[in-house]
Formats: sequence, C-alpha cells, structure tokens
Amino acid sequence: MSTSHKAHCLILPFQGQGHINPMLQFSKRLQSKRVEITIALTKSFLKNMKELPTSMSIEAISDGYDDGGFHQAGTFVAYITRFKEVGSDTLSQLIQKLANSECPVNCIVYDPFLPWAVEVAKNFGLISAAFFTQNCAVDNIYYHVHKGVIKLTPTKNDEEILIPGLSCTIESSDVPTFVISPEAERILEVMVNQFSNLDKVDWVLINSFYELEKQVIDYMSKIYPIKTIGPTIPSMYLDKRLHDDKEYGLSIFKPMTNECLNWLNHQPINSVVYVSFGSITNLEAEQMEELAWGLKNSNNNFLWVVRSTEESKLPKDFLEFKKKGIVRREVIEECIKLVMEEEKGKLIRENTKKWKELARNVVDEGGSSDKNIEEFVSKLVTIS
Repeated sequence: MSTSHKAHCLILPFQGQGHINPMLQFSKRLQSKRVEITIALTKSFLKNMKELPTSMSIEAISDGYDDGGFHQAGTFVAYITRFKEVGSDTLSQLIQKLANSECPVNCIVYDPFLPWAVEVAKNFGLISAAFFTQNCAVDNIYYHVHKGVIKLTPTKNDEEILIPGLSCTIESSDVPTFVISPEAERILEVMVNQFSNLDKVDWVLINSFYELEKQVIDYMSKIYPIKTIGPTIPSMYLDKRLHDDKEYGLSIFKPMTNECLNWLNHQPINSVVYVSFGSITNLEAEQMEELAWGLKNSNNNFLWVVRSTEESKLPKDFLEFKKKGIVRREVIEECIKLVMEEEKGKLIRENTKKWKELARNVVDEGGSSDKNIEEFVSKLVTIS
C-alpha cells in the first residue's frame, strides 16, 4: 500500500483523557486509511505528558490557561469560555502554519464541547466533523431537538424524557450531581451549546455502533448527518487489523500496570470487581468511605482505580484491612452481589459477550462502523 497521504485531518479534542483517547483511537483508523493526522493539544495538557504518540503529529494550541489548564480556571464554565476566546486564535494560527506543509489540512474533527471550531473551519473553507465521544451522544442530541433544555430538579415533578427504542425515563438521580448543583444552569448552557453548530457541520460522528441503537440513529439521521464509527478502543481488542495497536492512548497519570496485571493473573476468571470513575470525577470523602466498605463487605476481590490526589479520602484503616446523594455501603454491596452471584448477573455477562462480539464485527472489514469510516475518508479524499 502506498504511504502517500490524500487528506489531512486536524483533530481537536476537549482536554480530558476520556475525550482525547477516543479521538486518538479514531485517528489511528483514519491513519491506516492514508489520512494524515495532526492532533491539537493544549500547552497545559502537554506539560503533564511524559510520553507522546510518535506515529502522528502533535501540535500545541492555547486554552488561555497555559500553566494549569482546567484547574487554573477554577470552574468548568470559566475554562470553556476562555478556551473559546484564545483557542479560536491559536487554532487558526496552527491551520495557517500547516497550510505550508506538503498536505495542508482539509478537515477539522472537533469535540462538541468546543463548537467554535466550526466557525474556524468555515473561515478556512475546511470540512468540519463533530465527534461525540460519549456513547449516549445520540440520545443527547435527541433531547436537544425535541425537548430543548431539560431542567432536572430533585422533585417528583421531573419531566419524563422518552426516547425511541427505550422504555425508560430520566430522573434527577440518573444524572451527574453537577446537573443539579448551584452552577447547574450555566453548565447546562455549555452542554446545550454542544449542539449549537450541528446544522453547519458536514458530519456528526458518534462513538457507538449502529447495531447498538438502531432506532435512535435511524430517526436522528433524518435530521443530522450522523455516522457511527465506534467503538473507539485499540484494534488488538477488536478486529486486530491495526498491528501493535494495544494502548488506549495518552495518560497524565502513572498507572500501576505491571502490579495490577501480575495480581489479576493469579485470580480466578470472573472473580474480580473493577471500579473506576475516570480522570476528572471527585467523590466526597463520605462517598469514598461508603464505596470502600461496600466493596470490602461484598467479599469479592476488587480492583479500584484511585488517583493519588484522591487517596487521602479513603478510610484511614481501609488499606490495612441521612442520604444527601450518598450511595451507602449496603446498596453497593447488594449491587456487587447481584452482578457477581445472582442470576441477573449471569444474564448481564451473557449480554456483554453478545455486544462484545458485535463490537468486533462492526469495526472489522465490511462492518457498519468500518463502512462509515471508509465513506468519511472517501469524501475527504474527493474534496482534497
């Protein structure tokens, strides 16, 4: 296969691991189809990186908080607001710089938390694609189109949200606590702004796959140019067509990989409970304590990922041995036993195996996600 590039995508993720790494995995797929990739990361994020991928180009832009990024901003809203002001300029400067390369940028793939990227793309006559990293993205778009802003409050009068293909409703207890926090109104405004420019984009890419949510995707495809391209995880765990693609991507933390794997290899199959809340979520100390003892009291082996900055919240003697939104240890223990020991847990594991196999098929040659990526690439090449 020729290694010459026929198109060049500039990837603009929101600066969090859960947003960057799905876009990085998608970039690997594009790169395997002869698309040149440049990933734009902020100076503040790059300062915390010890290793960077060598297979694709990394360029720095500014979010307006070059010393400390999100933590320097203080609030999510302040960070997003400043990022729009400074990011637009520095992203434009990067595009102008790359215009002098052998293969100039002809497409921006951006995280919808940064909708201003669409205007930058239009200013330069570039293709634009919104990339929703969350698996629930299609449902979120549906809420936006049909319900507007949903105000969730902890009362019995919560508005019920019905989604094609689903028979459930959304209540306050089903959403993150920040949605009903004092800053909720402004945060919801930022969330809704994800959809503000979707009528201007050429593509809406979803980190999911068609077979997982057919009815919703069929319905929403009539409104937006939606294409499912997921799941965006290393090829080694899926179709194995991308050689040596074993790593999820970038990390600002130092994982204890060897220690964890050595321990896991000595445990019986299906015997370990895995717990992780990602790279941003901060649980209250009381919730950490309840979770800790709920895990211990379940009498199951467990692997709990705790960031070093959160370690002080663990019960003092844990490593050795009123509701207010806190999930109590008894509930945690009961849920673990349900999944690990009861009949319903067996059904969950059987369904997991079914979806796991489907996920492999959709990214393999001829699968629904693979076809969508091929179509995306072919349009890039045609226009370039």
